[in-house]
Amino acid sequence: MTATKHHFQLIRARNYNEISTIAARIVIGAVKKNPNIVIGFATGSTPLGLYQQLILDYQANRTSYNQVRAFNLDEYIGFSQTNKNSYNFYMQQNLFHHIDIPSQHTFIPNGVAKQDEECQHYEELIALAGGIDLQILGLGANGHIGFNEPGTSFASMTHVVELAEATRKANAKFFPDFNDVPTHAITAGIATIMKSKRIILLVSGKGKANALQGLIEGDVTELLPGSVLRRHQHVTIIADDEALSLITC
Repeated sequence: MTATKHHFQLIRARNYNEISTIAARIVIGAVKKNPNIVIGFATGSTPLGLYQQLILDYQANRTSYNQVRAFNLDEYIGFSQTNKNSYNFYMQQNLFHHIDIPSQHTFIPNGVAKQDEECQHYEELIALAGGIDLQILGLGANGHIGFNEPGTSFASMTHVVELAEATRKANAKFFPDFNDVPTHAITAGIATIMKSKRIILLVSGKGKANALQGLIEGDVTELLPGSVLRRHQHVTIIADDEALSLITC
């Protein structure tokens, strides 16, 4: 089912695999239409299926990413590029090493640089690229986008955040012990995300149902960062039946 609510398009998928397939179709189509596209990538569990679909398509059809530029939303503070729990390592392992995107076209915040300088530098890099054409997002169970936790200003640019306990618990499955989960990250701000020309938001599972209901049917509020997407002119939400289970219409 496809429906239009406010400015955004809502695509209902049956399950996570269908979310990934639909999202891959959008991304591949955008790359073919504009080989020089600037894509904003997300990490975590939600986009893994999408990235697997992009890899399979590359292997079968050789869709080229040679001219694509990639910007990642976030990185853990204190994690170097070679740290196996860094988002740099995640992107290399789960996508970049498997397609033909040049390494000099991939940009991920530097978790070990001077924080204030890195935030400003990252904004400058995005601006030099002409801005993000297509931003991929997930939605946290508490409504966060990127690592912009509840209460983050809608005016925020790339900045350092202290991760909410709920976010750390959600990421604990990637670490041997909860105490190993980072407490801070550098993330593209909400205003940075909102400058993207197009956004696709992927939402899967009952654990995201409350956040998605608030995003679609509740108030636009900094207490639910994802709700700001209602103010964007070109958002596509791809969500499965479980994530949409609390939507009333």
